[in-house]
Amino acid sequence: QVQLVESGGGLVQAGGSLRLSCAASGRTFNRYVMGWFRQAPGKEREWLATISWGSSTTYYADSVTGRFTISRDNAKNTVYLQMNSLKLEDTAVYYCAAGGRLASGRYYVPDYWGQGTQVTVSS
Repeated sequence: QVQLVESGGGLVQAGGSLRLSCAASGRTFNRYVMGWFRQAPGKEREWLATISWGSSTTYYADSVTGRFTISRDNAKNTVYLQMNSLKLEDTAVYYCAAGGRLASGRYYVPDYWGQGTQVTVSS
C-alpha cells in the first residue's frame, strides 16, 4: 500500500512556474513507476507524465512536452513536477500516481492516487 500526498499547487500568472511535489509513504517507493495527471473542470482526467524507477525513462503528453519536467528523489520518497511557461489551460487539479507498468498515455494505469492539488493559472 502506498499513500501519496501532493503539495505545491496554488495561483500563478500565465507564463509563470510552479513545482509540485508528491510525498509517498512506504519503503518500496523506488520500485514504483510514478506519474502525474490532471483534471480540469468538466473534462476527463488527463495523463501528463510518467517516470521509471531509476529516472532513466520519462514520457510526456504532447500538451506539456518542453514545459513540464517530471523527476524523482528516491531517497526522499518524492516525485516532482516542474511546470514552466504555464498557460490558462493548465488550470486543473493535479494528481500524483504510483504503480502500474511503465507506459505513456492511456496505457499508463497506476495503482495508487493522491488526493490532488489545485493549480490555477490567471491572466
